[in-house]
Amino acid sequence: MLLLALDTATPAVTVAVHDGSRVLAEERQVDARRHGELLLPAVDRVLAEAGVKLGAVSDIVVGVGPGPYTGLRVGLVTAATFAAALDVPVHGLCTLDGIAYAAGLDEPFLVATDARRKEVYWARYADARTRLTEPAVDRPADIADEAGALPSVGAGALLYADTFTGVRDGGPEHQSAGALAALAAEKLARGEELLPPQPLYLRRPDAQVPANYKVVTPK
Repeated sequence: MLLLALDTATPAVTVAVHDGSRVLAEERQVDARRHGELLLPAVDRVLAEAGVKLGAVSDIVVGVGPGPYTGLRVGLVTAATFAAALDVPVHGLCTLDGIAYAAGLDEPFLVATDARRKEVYWARYADARTRLTEPAVDRPADIADEAGALPSVGAGALLYADTFTGVRDGGPEHQSAGALAALAAEKLARGEELLPPQPLYLRRPDAQVPANYKVVTPK
């Protein structure tokens, strides 16, 4: 097994190669506006560092979000393109699950990422491998009781630390493709079926057609 994992659902553009037992190489660059520009060069560098060719990859793993519309689609389209070109399966994983896995906690906690619009994407976990709730998007104030009662990790928890009072210093802030790949490798080794590579948006994209938009057609 040789996994190529990538995720662009958070401001981090992250790529990793995993051989089923360990991470061979990983890269992460945090830039919320350059996902499309940064992803493919990162894939090239990670493959080179791992000392493997793209053609040796047996599986593609991709974070399906939740995340902002444009950034999330960059990773998903790239993963689908690689899978089609190599004729290998592509597996989806919830981006929050990768961050939870990287946290390594063995107690109940929350993962929260920045959803913009003064909201967070979040989910609750029993431990680093076990998600208890479906991913959701909410204003921090709306989940204050739950957020304040549990430890928390992620950029959303750091951004709204007055609400996420149990935020862990040194916990993962953004996604790690290495953690995503390691989690996928564990699940695949157990014969678990992962998610389809479909985006988990949770809300409509920011760009909308104006309500009074008029279509002009030639006569």
